[in-house]
Amino acid sequence: MEHVCIEMENIEWSFLDRVILNIPRLAVHQFDRIGIVGKNGAGKSTLLKLMNGQLKPEKGQVKRLIDFAYFDQLSTPEKSEIEYELKGKLSIPDTERENFSGGEQTRLKLAQIFSNYHEGLLIDEPTTHLDAEGIQFFIEELTYYYGALIIVSHDRYVLDQLVTKIWEVEDGKVTEYTGNYSDYVAQKELQKKQQQEQHEKYVKEKSRLMKAAEEKMKKAEKITQANGQMSKKQAKAKANKMFMTKSKDTSQKAVQRAAKAMEQRVEQLEVVEAPKEEQTIRFHQSSALQLYNKFPIMADRLTLKAGKKILLEEASFQFPLGKTIAITGKNGSGKTMLLRHVLQRGEGITISPKAVIGVYEQMDYHFPKDESVFGFMKARSDYDDSKIRSVLHSMSFTGNDLRKNVRELSGGESIRLVLCQLFLGRYNVLVLDEPTNFLDVFCIEALEQFLKNYEGTVLLVSHDRTFLDRVADCEYVLEHQKLILKRD
Repeated sequence: MEHVCIEMENIEWSFLDRVILNIPRLAVHQFDRIGIVGKNGAGKSTLLKLMNGQLKPEKGQVKRLIDFAYFDQLSTPEKSEIEYELKGKLSIPDTERENFSGGEQTRLKLAQIFSNYHEGLLIDEPTTHLDAEGIQFFIEELTYYYGALIIVSHDRYVLDQLVTKIWEVEDGKVTEYTGNYSDYVAQKELQKKQQQEQHEKYVKEKSRLMKAAEEKMKKAEKITQANGQMSKKQAKAKANKMFMTKSKDTSQKAVQRAAKAMEQRVEQLEVVEAPKEEQTIRFHQSSALQLYNKFPIMADRLTLKAGKKILLEEASFQFPLGKTIAITGKNGSGKTMLLRHVLQRGEGITISPKAVIGVYEQMDYHFPKDESVFGFMKARSDYDDSKIRSVLHSMSFTGNDLRKNVRELSGGESIRLVLCQLFLGRYNVLVLDEPTNFLDVFCIEALEQFLKNYEGTVLLVSHDRTFLDRVADCEYVLEHQKLILKRD
């Protein structure tokens, strides 16, 4: 039997007045492969830090019984030896670490973890700065890992490949599901279907009992009316027949009691709410924004350089109207530079004169003045209040969030708001550079729905394989100084 590696009992962790985690008991076993999912702010990283001993719970205890290595995005790499082979596989440069990019720091920290064996691994969002090749390397390194693996990730492909359990963190509780991420989604769908069936059964039974109670009350009223409409002669006769009166009174009370009993049964029914229905949000474009060029973005013999390095040589392409076009390639291949060249309408690029372009670049958000989230959106959109609220809700802005000052939003909230504004804004072309990097799984799925129901043209860069498979109409790969159509 696999021994326990981490045991958590009666854990409580709060932030201000909000309970972030409330865990009666949770255990990690020797060869567990666990993926942790939940909305941003739900407590996923907090849970990892409690398991790693970085945070001490307000109540309860955490027992760590083996050696764990810990990875997170924010920590700086420690000075330690790494395997030469790993250094090559992860393309780690021989320069001072102070000069490393975010992606290079991520690869260095992963190389440090993989250079030594640990009985357990706690890994928080490892793929944010990795390209497709780096993600595949990460998966291969951990596929046959012999130990306990606990990973927080928004990358559904990684979770499908590596884990056999999902821990869902929601409303302070941790719920365990068996299987990988796709299995978890299937189980959630089944739960939703069963809840709908139970709701329909509840509504039907409630309706039956209410109708039966109403009929009984009507019957009791008829008996009362019959007693009240008797003639004087009938009343005199009735007075001489007390047993008949008693019988009618008893009958009336019995019917009323039966009706009351049915009403009580309605009150005692266990209420089953209908599952939340996901709204389909469509983004219709006004006639003023409609484009008629079959190819709103084109290039003719485009050469693109970074310093002396040639990224693209004599490249020609035509990006079709109303489609979502993905550009993929290794880190450093020139994807972001190509997007910027398009936005600058650089040499070799032709863009439809009626194109109105909305842009999302990683961590590039600036709010010039104090205004509420809802006010910010309303001032930059022609859609009605109901549509604006629906879109914000899809990106986890609910209740009091709509009144938050945009200049006080966290980084993650700012990114979600900028994405909402792009889809609701007055644009007909969107350029998105790594839009999924700092979103949780649920917001990524909302973004997928936005893209599927958007009428404009979208040009995007992403390393998220599942995301690309679901939204891209065509995919180009930038390699060997060429832009090659991979999928159409």
